[in-house]
Amino acid sequence: MIAEKQTGYRQKERLIGSHLDENKAVLDDMLGIGVTFDIGVHDFSIGHTKVLLYYINGFADSILITEILKDLNDLREREMQNNVFEHLYHKYIPYFQLTKVGKIDEFLDKLLVGQVGLIIDGEAQGILIDAKAFPGRSPAEPDTERVVRGAHDGFTETLVINTALTRRRIRDERLRFEIMQIGERSKTDVAVAYLQDVANTKLVDTIKEKLQNIHIDGIPMAEKTVEEFIIGKTWNPFPMVRYTERPDVAAIHLLEGHVLVYVDTSPSVMITPTTYFHHVQHAEEYRQTPVVGAYLRWVRFIGIIASLILLPLWLLLVLHPELTPDTLDFLGVKQKGSIPLLFQFLLAEIGLDLMRMAAIHTPSPLATAMGLVAAILVGQVAIQVGLFSPEVILYLSLAAIGTFATPSYELSLANRIVRIFLLIMVGLFGLVGLMIGFGAVLLLLACTRSLNTPYLWPLIPFNYKAIKGIFVRLAVPAMNKRPSIVKSQNPQRQ
Repeated sequence: MIAEKQTGYRQKERLIGSHLDENKAVLDDMLGIGVTFDIGVHDFSIGHTKVLLYYINGFADSILITEILKDLNDLREREMQNNVFEHLYHKYIPYFQLTKVGKIDEFLDKLLVGQVGLIIDGEAQGILIDAKAFPGRSPAEPDTERVVRGAHDGFTETLVINTALTRRRIRDERLRFEIMQIGERSKTDVAVAYLQDVANTKLVDTIKEKLQNIHIDGIPMAEKTVEEFIIGKTWNPFPMVRYTERPDVAAIHLLEGHVLVYVDTSPSVMITPTTYFHHVQHAEEYRQTPVVGAYLRWVRFIGIIASLILLPLWLLLVLHPELTPDTLDFLGVKQKGSIPLLFQFLLAEIGLDLMRMAAIHTPSPLATAMGLVAAILVGQVAIQVGLFSPEVILYLSLAAIGTFATPSYELSLANRIVRIFLLIMVGLFGLVGLMIGFGAVLLLLACTRSLNTPYLWPLIPFNYKAIKGIFVRLAVPAMNKRPSIVKSQNPQRQ
């Protein structure tokens, strides 16, 4: 008989019994055999011993399973005189990734992630063959992190491929990928990656504890859902973790002492802990000479700063001409629109986001045409009919370029919200509003902590060596210490 016992997580935990028909009845009922088309069972015999093979269409490697079945069907009864299970497990199944299971629930969990299961008559254990072949794409360069020179591979939606791409760059036996499953129904594989002798053990334990305490039916939104459980409830628009789809970026952060979280079905890897300045650096800066890399970094800084303060500052000077120096008189509005400037900016910001979303949801062959229509037709006609002034379109375009130059997509969205907030403050309260707005944003950033890490480090608290490494792209031989903010076990890099 199939035994049952109470557990805290499941109401009943069934053990695999020694009677094949009883096992089959339970498994067929739980898996929906005959109802769902994508889960199948193959009934065959090895000599006089009956065997059930369970599989999921699209997950199992059909070529490998065919070869295994061919070898099993060639077995003769005299080769399987005693202890059929041990003979199959240790000798006659020509595959190296085999697992013994004694529980129905464990058998189902492994089966549903793509493994192939064998139930043998007269045996109170099953055999799982890790012959899964997930549907996926090849490692291609991520669209949001392109580089001119350097590696052009990127993470995919398959966890095993992502860990392999990382281990290819860090061939160290101390690199750890600790895996767990999250979601009562989705059972999504999540891996915590770190260097055993480098990463802060307290940070590793904290992240693992937060992951283990996630109780939810599923995480189909993958890494973003996991992030919200790790960071907690917050209305802060700034990103608390950094995402990357580049294996080289993930590898360099592991070497620095960061802890990474890989989530199956997602090509984005979560880097923890991070500060504001982690989001303003790009891999391209390290693919050029230090001088060129520093120049590229400062160009990005200028773009980020422009995306934040250009529009509020111009609006302030236009609304309060007495604050405008004589040398900047040309910045004024030459042709006013039909509606107040503040509402022009707000409408233009919303229109820009609408065009961005339309471009994302437009098929690629039509995206270019849609962009031309939005940029030329809508913008030009809006100026001609007097809805917008030309200066509003000009400065909004410059701010948008700065937004798109921001390496982190999440930070660019947060900066856009901050920009709208500053515009409203300037439009309502003028110079005082701008000062209060800037102060509120700086106070928010200064008080923000990501996994107990100061968000504005190394500016607050101040660290001269670290701040120099942010504002000046140093040569790699000069970067002989890991960032102190990660509290690494081994602070020396060389």
